[in-house]
Amino acid sequence: METGLRIGALISSGGTNLQAILDACAGNAIDGRVVFVGADNPNARGLERARNSEVPTFVVDYARFIAAYRADPGSVQLPGDADLADLARRQSLLPSGTDPARIRRFLHTRVAAEAALLEAMAAYPFDLLVLAGFMRNLTPYFIDRINLDPLKPRIMNIHPALLPAFPGTDGYGDTFRYGAKVGGCTVHFIDYGEDNGPIIGQQAFAIQPDDTLESIRRKGLELEWQLYPECIQLYAENRLRVVERTHHLPDGRVYRRAVVEILAKNASG
Repeated sequence: METGLRIGALISSGGTNLQAILDACAGNAIDGRVVFVGADNPNARGLERARNSEVPTFVVDYARFIAAYRADPGSVQLPGDADLADLARRQSLLPSGTDPARIRRFLHTRVAAEAALLEAMAAYPFDLLVLAGFMRNLTPYFIDRINLDPLKPRIMNIHPALLPAFPGTDGYGDTFRYGAKVGGCTVHFIDYGEDNGPIIGQQAFAIQPDDTLESIRRKGLELEWQLYPECIQLYAENRLRVVERTHHLPDGRVYRRAVVEILAKNASG
């Protein structure tokens, strides 16, 4: 009987971080195995990486949901337990003041696709879901059905920048264009915001005067391939604990933030 952490993965494209995770599992750097790989893009090259490792795959084509909604909103069915008004109140992906029709369109298409994701994932029991280049924001509908215990999140992501700087889809590009002298990557848990969840681990590199966007991305990816498996292994060892910290600022404001504590190996219980 196989033991260890059961890892599900979602991807959108090449899947180099997925490959790093698969290799780490095969080399026992992660005490676990990848039990499925899902994609929002049927042409994602990472699906082939998964099949080469004999990992089950599936596709939920988000683009088809979005195209169908644009053609006829009524053709895109929502799950019966979806409350778009409640989700709109709780989501923080779209800022306040956003056109309500845009919010409704975003949530309707994403929740419909997420329901299909959840249905496909149900065939593969898992302990941790990793986003390995999954380029779709997740709504509270999906997150709440994975994170059953608020003190033990089960969705992990890697971001190509040193958060909280440069959230969004082009972290290395934003870092380069800003003229930052240090770049890096961040592994964090997912919450309702965009790249806003509690930070698990970070790695940084110096940006030299002769660096290009391509060289910065190359440096960052090499660190990602090391950092992501290390953070997954910490999860496998039950060494990650999410706690809320409260800070009282001199001007009277109170700042609260969920943070990740990394326990010593002999203290994980």
